[in-house]
Amino acid sequence: MPSEDVVERTEKEHRPSPIDVHVGSRVRLRRTLLGMSQEKLGEALGLTFQQVQKYERGANRIGASRLFDISRVLDVPIGFFFDDMPPEMGGNQGNRRFGGFQEQQEGFEDDTLHRRETLELVRAYYRITDAAVRKRVFELIKSLTPTD
Repeated sequence: MPSEDVVERTEKEHRPSPIDVHVGSRVRLRRTLLGMSQEKLGEALGLTFQQVQKYERGANRIGASRLFDISRVLDVPIGFFFDDMPPEMGGNQGNRRFGGFQEQQEGFEDDTLHRRETLELVRAYYRITDAAVRKRVFELIKSLTPTD
């Protein structure tokens, strides 16, 4: 019969690291913003879509060279994958120990930017090719929101 220590250790070993989960969620965010499928990202990286799924869930850790490749395919700097990391995982406060090398950024506490609805709205907005129409849509949306 396994002891509680062994069971607890085994469960911890199978849980993804919170940092891997965060990095994976940022990969998914950028991929979705670009309107790219997991299959297309996998093809560009020489991976299957299942491998991309595992990266995005944090089930598989993304190595440095793979993260470099992903950043090139998704056209973002590597630091993008670590943006908005909670302080308990080394975000914001972790960046302060390197003072002077990086500008301090405000994190988003709200999950609004990660919702599918938000991503679809942003993609649809930028698909409007006529700048004047896009500006009118923007003004319409602003006029529909409550004033503070």
